[in-house]
Amino acid sequence: MPIHQPQQRTDVLIDRTGVQQAEAALVEHYPRLVRLAYVVLPPALGRHRRVLTAHAVVQRALPAAASRNQSPRVPAQSRRTGAPAGAEPAPQGASADRGPSGAAYGWVRQRVLRAALAHERRPRWWPGRLPAPAALRPAVPVVWGLRLFPRAGGVDELALDRALSAVDGPVRAAFALHLLEGLDESGVRELLAGAGAADPAGAVRRAARLGRPDRAGAQAMLRSGEFDPCTVQTRPSDLLRRRHRVRAAAVAAALCVVAGGMAVAVEEGARGGGEDRAPAGVFAPVLDPAELMRTAAERWADTSRVDFTAWPARGGRTDDDGLLGRALRAWAGPPESARVSATPGTFTVPPAQPPRLLFAGEVDGAAVVLFHDGGVRVVRYAEPLSGSGGAALDFARTDDADVTTGAAVVVSRTGDGARFLLAPWIDAPTTRDLLAPDTPGRPLEVGPDGVTAAVARPASGGACETWPVLQLRSSERIVENHAFLVTDLGDLAPVHLTYTPKPGRGAPARQPREATSTEALVAWARTACSLRTLAGSGVRSVNNWAFAEQKLPEGRASADWLCTRADTWRGPGRVLVQFLAPAASPTEPAAVVADRDDTALCSRFGQHVLAGTHWRADSGRWYVLAAGSRAVTRIEASGAVRGAAGGPTFAVRAPRDADVELTASLREGGRLTAVH
Repeated sequence: MPIHQPQQRTDVLIDRTGVQQAEAALVEHYPRLVRLAYVVLPPALGRHRRVLTAHAVVQRALPAAASRNQSPRVPAQSRRTGAPAGAEPAPQGASADRGPSGAAYGWVRQRVLRAALAHERRPRWWPGRLPAPAALRPAVPVVWGLRLFPRAGGVDELALDRALSAVDGPVRAAFALHLLEGLDESGVRELLAGAGAADPAGAVRRAARLGRPDRAGAQAMLRSGEFDPCTVQTRPSDLLRRRHRVRAAAVAAALCVVAGGMAVAVEEGARGGGEDRAPAGVFAPVLDPAELMRTAAERWADTSRVDFTAWPARGGRTDDDGLLGRALRAWAGPPESARVSATPGTFTVPPAQPPRLLFAGEVDGAAVVLFHDGGVRVVRYAEPLSGSGGAALDFARTDDADVTTGAAVVVSRTGDGARFLLAPWIDAPTTRDLLAPDTPGRPLEVGPDGVTAAVARPASGGACETWPVLQLRSSERIVENHAFLVTDLGDLAPVHLTYTPKPGRGAPARQPREATSTEALVAWARTACSLRTLAGSGVRSVNNWAFAEQKLPEGRASADWLCTRADTWRGPGRVLVQFLAPAASPTEPAAVVADRDDTALCSRFGQHVLAGTHWRADSGRWYVLAAGSRAVTRIEASGAVRGAAGGPTFAVRAPRDADVELTASLREGGRLTAVH
């Protein structure tokens, strides 16, 4: 009698995983997970509840029953997406990769996705304050007395938010997983199925129609402040309702303390009265226009600190105490009608001491005031000169600004143009197009108050056909022959663009320099459009580092490898590794082969980098190419293709979609893995 072996199911292999790995992945990628949850949650919750629920969903993603010393039993991890193939896969213990493509992150991401989609299935009649099932139960964080809102975006962001409101949760999830997480269609379908979506394939098809025809623009908008629940603005809730609710308690409390208050008053009267301790008295000097700090007109030429503290007060309304007072009071307590925005990591609290006045005047139909707050922030207040529109209050970080990053501030934006207030040390400003590297700069008109004529802004969506920048030159009174580039990425302070040349043979490591040379402009012509993904994220400077040059197989042509690093005012950086293959056009966009957030790569604290990509030769053959920085002495490939080569570059024949692991050896010792 034959013996039948029990059937084995490959999708339910049991692993044990440590909660520590999942927790580490959650903490490391917390902003990314909260943004994903925010996009997937039903817009009907309202922006305030959606912000809090997104944080709650992510914070509750770890299994409640699991402790740090006891691991839950869960199905094995799907290899394709880093997410579970069935219901809740898990990372592989202590060796799990916590990166965005790793098992631990994929496991946490599916739990977040499952919980966010559960809100879509909640009955409409479900009372918000009654106990709910675990997936729907309200949880920390809880905010009393305040309403939280992500940064307001523009018209395009609003249109995208409305489009997402018109579809169901699985479609929003498919859209976010593709554009934010970078998953392909099969990976999205698999992840949605594991999260309990009813029709994953249909959700993917419907999501593919969202954001057309500019999917790159939609991706940039999803990464903007409009969909970032980690960077929020605050407003009070219904003050009258709160007063009614606490009035009875307040009366009772008042009766308890009235006797004591009267005794204190009698005692103070016996002592001859006391000082006025009202809050208004505390903040009165800070909010008094007469107390504003003002810098002498020529101070910038006689100081070693050339930054916003050296800017004089300019504009036609610097003596208008009424305007200055309104601006200061709006800063201390913005009215409901005011639009408030802040770059990530910027506080909007009132000033602790009288701020410095930089500008007060009329620009493009608005009265504009610019303040500088103790070396930390620049604040812009604008009120319309006519009509009933509300005021605007914008905050931006500017700590440790210098000659270049403190050289200009956006004073007005209208339509597709912006006007800048230039630093007093700027001479002969010009404008140029990064996508026309051979075209010289054009003179930029500047008024007597330091405000420029309108400068075209880079388009946030659609075709990337031009990229306007300012080419500024410092006065010879502080430095000779110093020209530099800045560009507008949507914040008050424009972004400083630099370039690090290719490594020289036997020469020491190169340092970033101004991006005004021919070599720098040619490199920026092919990478400028990648700056779109950085809009509105509080970027201070962006450097293009040409870390390697590689001779390509089957010919004499060469390709360049660039690491484009964006540093923010608050510290964290973002890296794009771009491959510049030979192109018929000098402005053909480079291929982005790696994208990493919150990393020290390609900075002075991360001087080693290795990256790879698939490349097709003119013959039709496919290769895996890799390149490393100057300290790389050997590159090895394993996986679908094996090979090795001495030096900082590597090429091997491989199928188009070959899965290859790349590692490198460093001159000083140690190993380096490829960035993804």
